[in-house]
Amino acid sequence: MKQELREIYSTYFEPALIDEIVEVGRLVSLGENEIIMNIGSYIRSIPLLLSGAIKVLREDDDGDELLLYYLERGETCSVTTACCLGQTKSEIMAVTETPSQLVMVPAQKMEEWMGKYTGWRKFIMESYHNRLNELLQTVDSIAFKNLDQRLVDYLKKKSEVTNDIYLQSTHQEIAMDLHTSRVVVSRLLKKLEKLGKLELQRNHIKIIDL
Repeated sequence: MKQELREIYSTYFEPALIDEIVEVGRLVSLGENEIIMNIGSYIRSIPLLLSGAIKVLREDDDGDELLLYYLERGETCSVTTACCLGQTKSEIMAVTETPSQLVMVPAQKMEEWMGKYTGWRKFIMESYHNRLNELLQTVDSIAFKNLDQRLVDYLKKKSEVTNDIYLQSTHQEIAMDLHTSRVVVSRLLKKLEKLGKLELQRNHIKIIDL
């Protein structure tokens, strides 16, 4: 774990901080579609993503979901850190998109390290900045883009974070992430297929030219 932390976070974390993370952190390996945190739960640990990808979702009162952003290797969840500082319940759900490996750091260490390590403080501040930009992109997408373009952006990003042109998502799963209906998603996917942008296969979608 120590070597992986050095490889991924050495531009931010001081050697002493990496030693502390190794001492107090818990290495967790998860499969695909496993829930890391749920809405309404208190945050006990901060995730540092060593490998894989995680999708962060918001849920409305009816239980419908909306994809906010993805976390990739070397990142952490700013909503999680905000909940830790405010000692509030989580308002998001985090689910593994692919098999993932994380280091879970005790939440009480966050504030201590903010004052102790410049590298940790810089990392957290940049994480807030990056996640805010992604949230603004999500808002802009909903407000200003039609569903056709949102679907294309979604498929491109999903292919990017999974590093695969074959996407295993069902039409219903895509509809949930985009907060729309399966019928609409199926129609738009068929339209993209006719345009030669993708190929709909039995159990997956093959990205060709988005």
